[in-house]
Amino acid sequence: MAKRDVPPRWDRKMQQRLARGEAAALGELYDRFASLVHGLAHRVLGDERAADGITREVFVHVWEHPDSYDPKDGPLRTWVAALTHRLAVQRLRATETAALARDGSGTAEELEHRVRSAAVAARADYIVQSMPVPLRSALERAYFQRRDYRQAAADLGITEDEARRRLRLGLQLLSTAHDTEAPGAPPGFGGAV
Repeated sequence: MAKRDVPPRWDRKMQQRLARGEAAALGELYDRFASLVHGLAHRVLGDERAADGITREVFVHVWEHPDSYDPKDGPLRTWVAALTHRLAVQRLRATETAALARDGSGTAEELEHRVRSAAVAARADYIVQSMPVPLRSALERAYFQRRDYRQAAADLGITEDEARRRLRLGLQLLSTAHDTEAPGAPPGFGGAV
């Protein structure tokens, strides 16, 4: 059995366990995805308490509607991320719209710009978190540690050509954060929110 087959099988089994109402399955799912959900919600909303609320909403939705996930549509992680994104953007729109109505500051266009900016940032976070570790490691060295490809190659113990390849591929993946409908993106997860 290929290592590649493990996540889809886990996803199917998890969906079946949730559908049977196994509380342990929800706990396992929470342990696995809570930091992803909270991080994406916080990135969109910029507020710790609001992100906590979205995290609760996501897992309540998963518990109450386990059949809304279909393993044939893709990984459970992607479905959970798309659900998080959708709920966080809805909350952001509602909050910002209420603030606009309350104090009359800003326009609908400014609101939409803020929502789209938050969506792009959340998508970029999701892309980086979903990258294979070798790509993510190379990007982290280049971005956070300000290392060039030669230094990243030395740090990672790989050839300079491999470091360049990893950086190029990582940046290409990251550049899709601005795409309105990036291939393989969860529906509504890019700029089309």
